[in-house]
Amino acid sequence: MDDTVHYWQDLTTEELADVVGDSTVAILPVAAIEQHGPHLPLSTDLIIGEGILLKALDQLDGASALVLPTVTVGLSLEHTSFSGTLSLRPDTAIDVLVDIGQSVAASGVHRLVIFNSHGGNRQIIDLAALQLRQRFGMLVVKANYFRFKTPSDLVEASELARGIHGGELETAMMLYLARDSVRLEHLQNFEALDDNLLANNEKLGPENEAAFAWMGQDLNPAGVVGRAAQATTSQGEKLVAHFARALATTIREAQQFNLKLLR
Repeated sequence: MDDTVHYWQDLTTEELADVVGDSTVAILPVAAIEQHGPHLPLSTDLIIGEGILLKALDQLDGASALVLPTVTVGLSLEHTSFSGTLSLRPDTAIDVLVDIGQSVAASGVHRLVIFNSHGGNRQIIDLAALQLRQRFGMLVVKANYFRFKTPSDLVEASELARGIHGGELETAMMLYLARDSVRLEHLQNFEALDDNLLANNEKLGPENEAAFAWMGQDLNPAGVVGRAAQATTSQGEKLVAHFARALATTIREAQQFNLKLLR
């Protein structure tokens, strides 16, 4: 990790003030603690997000960055029917992000990358980012790792479309980042309940162009869906490296962004 990258909480107040410059980027990891089926731990989104970020921090090429403590619990309403899921209320989750962002701005940092590893956080991040832009004039970048394009040679398009929770993609990265936490004896392919009902739809689906609100059990009784049994450790390593490169590029571009373009 470059010596221009610091963890916010490790600095003294004077050290942080000395580190902050016009081009400094604060990075706020946002995750979730929620059910991921019988094969993955509740901390899956947290482990994946922090794993990708750690790899990205080695690729910043001297960009000045401050890594904030991870917001561990997010908005996980869609998984609240399953034991162990922790969720904030939407208004609370938005307020948490806005309050942290306001504190970042008060410390003199006006570039913020919110790095998110849970799909259910997207809407709260959108709203919080807009408030931070409107109220404090900040550049707020919304970086969701799963929005970075996944190469088709790593995960097939059909699996990306269907395996949206606990499937091949997440399982592969967990096998690489935290293999001991994967319950290998419970690995299986989780079929989507909507495969027959929605197979011929052009627009409508849980995450299609015309999406509907869904709960985890709508996808599969186990709350997960996708070809988890197909996942491999080497596949996970390549996925983490791919997403880390994309995140590092995003952080560098945020550092180079001309804030005068924000009026």
